[in-house]
Amino acid sequence: MVKRSADRPVLITDAARSQDDQLRSRTRRYVLMMLIRAVCVVAFAVLITTRPPLLWLWLVLCGAGAVVIPWLAVILANDRPPKEKYRHLHKNKGADKSGPPSLPTQPMPDGSAPPHKTIDAEP
Repeated sequence: MVKRSADRPVLITDAARSQDDQLRSRTRRYVLMMLIRAVCVVAFAVLITTRPPLLWLWLVLCGAGAVVIPWLAVILANDRPPKEKYRHLHKNKGADKSGPPSLPTQPMPDGSAPPHKTIDAEP
């Protein structure tokens, strides 16, 4: 019998997030980045009219933001989400430096194959 910790859920699948969740998070990130770009464009216009000290520095920063941010937004919106770090931690848990533990490959005394680990949802 496998002893389970009450405070940690058991991960039973390596399935990726649903397509709807991925699309929603990429859309939010894209909209946020384009809002930042809009702020850069508005700030660029305000800076030109007010002529603050170090105008050239502020214009370069706002111009770079207005040009680079849309490029990054499109690249990140079309990219798949990164793999979640916790999904693969359970595979190497308890393993030594040489790699994950392997199942015994020796046959049983009666000549049958060794037993396999069975996962059962019922107690």
